[in-house]
Amino acid sequence: MLNWRKPLIYSAFSISGYPVFTKYRFLKSVEYKSQNELLDLQNKKLETILKHACEYVPYYKKLLADSDSVKNGKVNLDNFTNIPPLTKNIIKTQKNNLYSRDHTKRSSFWNTTGGSTGEPTAFLQDKNFKAWGFAHRLLCNHWAGKEPGQPELKLWGSERDVFGEAEKISTTLRRRGFNVLVLSSFLMTEEIMMRYVKTWNHFKPRMVEAYTSSIFEFAKFLNRTQQKVATPSAVICSAETLTEDVRKVIEQTLGSVAINKYGSRDAGLIACECPKKEGLHEMLLHNKIEILDENHQPCQPEQCGKVHITTLNNFSMPLIRYDIGDMAVAARQRDCSCDRGSPMIEKIIGRHIETFKTKDGRKIPGEFFIHFVGVVYNKNFIKKFQVIQKDYDYILVRLVLLDEDIFKQYKPQIIKAIQKLMGDACKIEFEYVDDIKPLQSGKYLYTISEVE
Repeated sequence: MLNWRKPLIYSAFSISGYPVFTKYRFLKSVEYKSQNELLDLQNKKLETILKHACEYVPYYKKLLADSDSVKNGKVNLDNFTNIPPLTKNIIKTQKNNLYSRDHTKRSSFWNTTGGSTGEPTAFLQDKNFKAWGFAHRLLCNHWAGKEPGQPELKLWGSERDVFGEAEKISTTLRRRGFNVLVLSSFLMTEEIMMRYVKTWNHFKPRMVEAYTSSIFEFAKFLNRTQQKVATPSAVICSAETLTEDVRKVIEQTLGSVAINKYGSRDAGLIACECPKKEGLHEMLLHNKIEILDENHQPCQPEQCGKVHITTLNNFSMPLIRYDIGDMAVAARQRDCSCDRGSPMIEKIIGRHIETFKTKDGRKIPGEFFIHFVGVVYNKNFIKKFQVIQKDYDYILVRLVLLDEDIFKQYKPQIIKAIQKLMGDACKIEFEYVDDIKPLQSGKYLYTISEVE
């Protein structure tokens, strides 16, 4: 089918002053270069942003000089790791000192994190950052088999559906122009999901992008009701951790490859899988990524650590070695069989808040609880669940049950599985509820740790 929207979209970008297509073409032209060639390109961008931060951002002027990263206008990347990491607390206390003095000339605007782990954090971003971010999204969509203008369905947070607010005309027109249909992840009752089936089949999306938990719930609904939907080229799972158990359900139900995409509002797109699913390709021309241990040293292959981001395209408020609040596993292999040269991340574990802790210092990723409670011991009797660590030795499991009698048969096995991870002394309590609401952002947390 002729994709008449594609040239119009590129023209709209050009007229609006966003050189997205130029950047997208550049990304496609270099994606198969060697890893060393790509890292050289990244280092040039890193030098530029460090030099800019030293000259224009008050917070970094002394910091970069003290770390010997930038002196007398010259950048020394060998000393990059001497720069102290940036935290959300520093952002809140430093505020204006982190803004570039020339940000008003860069068409800067405000953005905020979703506040999943507490109070939202505000950031200045700019036109250059937005254009590079859009170009990288187009690249990931291309990997998923979708070009601009082809139908895209998003199962996403949509506050207007909850509060009854009308959507802005500009937003409606933009979505129609891009051929994007948004279904709300807030309101997913059985009746509404049945309507989603009809809408999906009428729209016939080329690609689907969704919160991981939302498309997982929708896939389980399809299985439960034996409904069928049109098969897209791929399903991009965003905003939440994609475990292999969840991926398997999505792929078997929808008949499409499920691709893990990792990004955030403060840093934009960070990494994305290709259809080979051998790890996530770093978007190394948009962000420099470090996975660091508790001593701020680089993690070894297959070691889990904290994700630190240096934004390479946001000159209005550069984030340098920013602790973004996520956990990831360093790649066990440098290369993907797709032959793209970008460095890899093995997998994203999730937010700090999703990782459970034991008294002896062990960290248990939330995916273990998703596996045991949501898959292994869920024989179609658990509709929704949420596992909350209230204390080191106290776990609360909230459940929306489809069949309480069957659950009682498996309850001892669930307790045993959790205690095997958390210790025999761990108290496991179950709470039966009618529903478990998503966060204000529309995301859904399967695991929450309240242990500091």
